[in-house]
Amino acid sequence: MNFKSKLPNVGTTIFSVMSGLATKHHAINLSQGFPDFDSDQKLIDFVSRAMNSGYNHYAPMLGNLELREAIAKKFELLYNTSYHPENEITVTAGATQAIFTIISTFIKPNDEVIIFRPAYDSYQPNIELNGGKAVSVQLQASNNFKVDWNDVKGKITSRTKMIIINTPHNPTGSVFSKEDMLQLENLTRNTSIIVLSDEVYEHMIYDGETHQSACLFPELKLRTFVVASFCKTFHNTGWRIGYCCAPKELMQEFVKVHQFNVFCIHHPTQKGIADYMQEPRHYLDLSDFYQKKRNLFLNLIKDSRFKFTPSKGTYFQVLDYSNITNENDVGFAKRLTIESGIASIPLSVFNTNYLDNKVLRFCFAKTEDTLKRATDILNSI
Repeated sequence: MNFKSKLPNVGTTIFSVMSGLATKHHAINLSQGFPDFDSDQKLIDFVSRAMNSGYNHYAPMLGNLELREAIAKKFELLYNTSYHPENEITVTAGATQAIFTIISTFIKPNDEVIIFRPAYDSYQPNIELNGGKAVSVQLQASNNFKVDWNDVKGKITSRTKMIIINTPHNPTGSVFSKEDMLQLENLTRNTSIIVLSDEVYEHMIYDGETHQSACLFPELKLRTFVVASFCKTFHNTGWRIGYCCAPKELMQEFVKVHQFNVFCIHHPTQKGIADYMQEPRHYLDLSDFYQKKRNLFLNLIKDSRFKFTPSKGTYFQVLDYSNITNENDVGFAKRLTIESGIASIPLSVFNTNYLDNKVLRFCFAKTEDTLKRATDILNSI
């Protein structure tokens, strides 16, 4: 009997491997992307109050209406654009569920989906699970991971059904510019290509840059799902709550799968977040909050042997270790964890043919004490 799934044997994720090593060897874990500090107590109190106020049964399938209205107001405030809360916004079990459902809704066998590598690790398995083919565009570390749009153009065929973008970009910390988004809008004009815009780090963008959401570009917005995450924004990755926005015609198709996947999301959490979002500063101040952490991390290692270009977004920083050793990034990351007591993520596992640029990803969503202890180790290497 054959009990194998439709997925290829992708094995244990690098996140599980590195976090497992960090736990086993009591290392500082800067590998997996989670804060080591708590959510705002006010948000926790709002969720508790919602539980005690009776929000303990099914939420509407698309999500608590107050939360959808708060999301709509956020888009109006930040991007001067609108999504209708009744039929263009759906609350999801984290951004990952939204991504899975979008791909499952539209991708059929032999459809092609363009992804940019290094790519978040769920994209390709989700595509292949639905019979599609992931077509990779490799971003180059030597070019600060900027997109070569001629390369993208050359990858578009009659089978291209979707393009997945991620800005700010995990794992590199790069961001798409306005010109990037205009290029994407131009390439998809007069096609039936759907765009999945993974924007979970939209509120973590630095040095005066402006997040170029796909919804800012009218033609692009008409074919795009914008995916976002409250888990990343409000420091509670274990809550698994996010959302996606899209024009009504696209969202109607999404909901056909969503209703038989999770149906609805934890109700009191939705109500609590809806109340918390009434104060926009709770997300507007996030860039300054994380830029200070990035600056502290980089200032503390400025005299180390690692090379870097400051991250433009996310709460990740890529460090080039080519001045230290020529060993492959997976081996070096494991050795740092076991021998030096600090865990990171090697980027080659996200690249085409495991391209090794001698760079590691470190998460700086940590307390000042954690960052100081981590940088003491990095400075000693």
